[in-house]
Amino acid sequence: MSSILQAFASLSAAGALLVSGALETAAPQNSDTSMLLLVNREWRISENYLPEVRVSDVPGQVRRLRREAAAALEAMFAAARKEAHVTLVSVSGYRDYGKQERIYGSKLKSVHGDEEAADEYVARPGTSEHQTGLTMDIGQSSGKDTLESGFGGTRGGRWCRENAWRFGFILRYDEGWEDITGYSFEPWHFRYVGVEHAARIHENEMPLEEYLKIIRTGILLDLVSARE
Repeated sequence: MSSILQAFASLSAAGALLVSGALETAAPQNSDTSMLLLVNREWRISENYLPEVRVSDVPGQVRRLRREAAAALEAMFAAARKEAHVTLVSVSGYRDYGKQERIYGSKLKSVHGDEEAADEYVARPGTSEHQTGLTMDIGQSSGKDTLESGFGGTRGGRWCRENAWRFGFILRYDEGWEDITGYSFEPWHFRYVGVEHAARIHENEMPLEEYLKIIRTGILLDLVSARE
């Protein structure tokens, strides 16, 4: 046990670097293909990040996503029709930095320059997951509760919460996670991370930020084991 503690002590400084380094690895300037790219109010995405996206073959608007996410979304929407007899629709997928900048600017203008008020509703440019090309805001063909908390109680919203992980998507901003994610409850906002990661996140009912901490802890423990 003492040798393990010594190893941790010797890695204390390196460990701190490793924790931030893991996030740096997932940052757009270093890993533009990562499925675990972290973007929130604290971890910004580069203004120059431009993922390769395509139009998803699903009903709705703003249907562009990265190729892996687009294929998964198509399979997910097809399953919802078959299993829940509900037609899901895309509401908003990929948005580049400039688009997010315009959206935020418009909201800021509508609240008379009150940044705190604008931040309650719209992500600042560089802090929106939509720029990753891995996120889709989802609604249903009835149009009921589109981009509203009530969507979580609709047939489509309930089905997505229970089944999105099967296709590699996670509910990104759940109730009670606001202090961790930095964003309010959004039952329509689904983020693609891949099936393996989505299954673990769904099973443990945790936000992406907490899941990444577990991954980084595992890396540290592997380093310690390697020194034994």
